Amino acid sequence: RAPRMSAMSAVLSLQGNAFAASCRRGRTTRRASRSLTVAAASSPDKVKFAKYQGLGNDFVLVDNRHSDVISMTAQRCASLCDRNFGIGADGVIFAMPPGLVQQDEDYSMRMYNSDGSEPEMCGNGIRCLANFVAKTDGAAPKKYKVGTLAGLIQPEVLADGQVAVDMGEPVLTPANVPFTEPATQGGAAVRVPVQIKGDTWLVTAVSMGNPHCVTFGKEGECDNGGGLTVDTLDLPSIGPSFEAHPTFPAKTNTEFVEVVHRNYVKMRVWERGAGATLACGTGACATVVAAVLEGRTDRTCTVELPGGPLEIEWRETDNRVVMTGPAEMVFEGTVRAK
Repeated sequence: RAPRMSAMSAVLSLQGNAFAASCRRGRTTRRASRSLTVAAASSPDKVKFAKYQGLGNDFVLVDNRHSDVISMTAQRCASLCDRNFGIGADGVIFAMPPGLVQQDEDYSMRMYNSDGSEPEMCGNGIRCLANFVAKTDGAAPKKYKVGTLAGLIQPEVLADGQVAVDMGEPVLTPANVPFTEPATQGGAAVRVPVQIKGDTWLVTAVSMGNPHCVTFGKEGECDNGGGLTVDTLDLPSIGPSFEAHPTFPAKTNTEFVEVVHRNYVKMRVWERGAGATLACGTGACATVVAAVLEGRTDRTCTVELPGGPLEIEWRETDNRVVMTGPAEMVFEGTVRAK
């Protein structure tokens, strides 16, 4: 005859059996869950993405080269950029089929900012895009021709993983930035006084395919060794007033610059449609162009941003600006398209 169990032993035995059954169900559930995830990932309403960052300026990258139709709406991109309820990013970038600017492109670029607006292009973003496409294709280091809403841009993926980008020639004619004030120096709007919250700031207007307002400080404070200390700036209090200033009818990115010496500056940026970010590639290019026009730096200059440094050269030989800096993958995944 089987031995009798105490009441406590019976309870423990029942609990153990229940726990074992639960574990078996858990293994079955997890196996089923994995199968469902794989099936869902291949579903048309799912999109593969990679999260990249360039000096902390971060983006969601999507390979959309199979179609001329962008796979997500501007509103969906904005929701993905939310840092609490989405992936978290400064923008969503799509690798699109070639032909946006010219037929011999390798591919083209479209982008939505974190507020759902569409910029002409993004300097840090195009570095991330170049590394993303190279990794996706398993390509060796090479130069690409990329069509953007700002024109043809040519990033080159280097052997060390950095990306050098020929950003083209800066646009300085005020109406083409666009900037409503007249030129003050050789056809460019340099050191133009602009009223912001009762203070007069001196700004230089530059377009790198998108509008930039570069300032080294307030009138009477930014010369003779004076100027900004960018680490103490309260960007959220003044950035929006620059971004939406009526002299920039398309709104503007704004760079606040502190000159350390002629080959090194510190810069903080308030980006149109994104606010304060850790880095801005086109902004770094515009900063050096403005600094040269104002006689503050040489044409080759390191721009230190909160996320790290970018190397910028405004070549005198052909008037083109070259930006060199990192672009790194953070993680990959899949997400709903809608």
